[in-house]
Amino acid sequence: MVAEIICVGTELLLGDILNSNAQFLAQQLASLGIPHYYQTVVGDNPERIKQVLEIAMGRSQILLFTGGLGPTPDDLTVETIADFFGVPLTERPEIIADIEQKFAQRGRVMSPSNRKQALIPEGADILPNSSGSAPGIIWQPRPNLTIMTFPGVPAEMHLMWQETAVPYLRSQGWCSQIIYSRTLRFWGITESALAEKVNDFFYLANPTVAPYANHGEVKLRISARTESAQEATKLILPVEEKLRQIAGLDCYGADSDSLASVVGQLLLDAGETLAVAESCTGGGLGAMLTSIAGSSNYFLGGIISYDNRVKVGLLDVNPEDLAKFGAVSRTVAKQMAAGVRSRLETTYGLSITGIAGPGGGSEDKPVGLVYIGLAGPNGEVEAFKYRFGTLRDRNWIRNLSACTALDQLRRKLLA
Repeated sequence: MVAEIICVGTELLLGDILNSNAQFLAQQLASLGIPHYYQTVVGDNPERIKQVLEIAMGRSQILLFTGGLGPTPDDLTVETIADFFGVPLTERPEIIADIEQKFAQRGRVMSPSNRKQALIPEGADILPNSSGSAPGIIWQPRPNLTIMTFPGVPAEMHLMWQETAVPYLRSQGWCSQIIYSRTLRFWGITESALAEKVNDFFYLANPTVAPYANHGEVKLRISARTESAQEATKLILPVEEKLRQIAGLDCYGADSDSLASVVGQLLLDAGETLAVAESCTGGGLGAMLTSIAGSSNYFLGGIISYDNRVKVGLLDVNPEDLAKFGAVSRTVAKQMAAGVRSRLETTYGLSITGIAGPGGGSEDKPVGLVYIGLAGPNGEVEAFKYRFGTLRDRNWIRNLSACTALDQLRRKLLA
């Protein structure tokens, strides 16, 4: 059985809402071992929904719809599906009773427009919505075709999927295998450079290895199709070990690891502490560090030295060096790192100074030029120069700067 995801909503086509439902369902289908080859987004238009349905049912046997189950006139999913198959809608009193009860629990009275949500195709089963007003359907309008509908609200859809859809799919015997994945995460190497190193692994059949990159990070997803997670792990582990050996320090973690969490654990294990001094990132580096639970055990704080007076007054940057080399320089980055380490009395000091743009660049110091300073426990102070590119936007450069600073500290801690 092959599944297909169909997301309904003009707001998705306009980009007003991020389509996280498709991502969730794709991950869930993989975990159940149900093949899934196509996804479609279609607006709130009956004719186009029918066109999508016609195509989908010709290549897939499980159609998962999200969106268009609300009480407003543009919520057309269920009635359009019913019309496509020429089946009348019937009002289900148990749905009305459920909606009325939910409104009453909030001290409100059900609107007449909500009665629309109680209309489902004749012969379809209800897919209950325990947290919202819009139920879904489980329907087999034709042999070898199953349709499920879910509301567009992610929290409601997730709960309905786990409570009803997964047990139903399992009961039909469509989940005999699973697709289990492990994702290795890399920083400091490009996707093309990593791909050249591990090219032979891309031709494996089970498990498979696939690269992808975003926001400066490169990932390798290792996926195995087996009967259980335990069997998949046995297939994945030797491949993972070989990939890690080839990549060396460029591989910083796996799955839910982040540079901040990995650095934090290294500091914690070593009983060491960190302080940061930031200019162009404006606190972004500190935010990454403090997003990790328990970071107060190793992260003491930071100084956002956006103005040169703060660099001089709080970080002890030499004003003559500022005048000679400029705030965005190797010299100032080193002094910022040493200054924050001294002021906050930590093992390590980490600094960032750069030009995030879109203005402020020059021929000698273009937008995207960033210096990272790192002061260590033995008095050593290093600085690293990066050019993150004038075509990158401000937030991209700031994020790359913070992540790269964490990566430099990670490599130092592992040296």
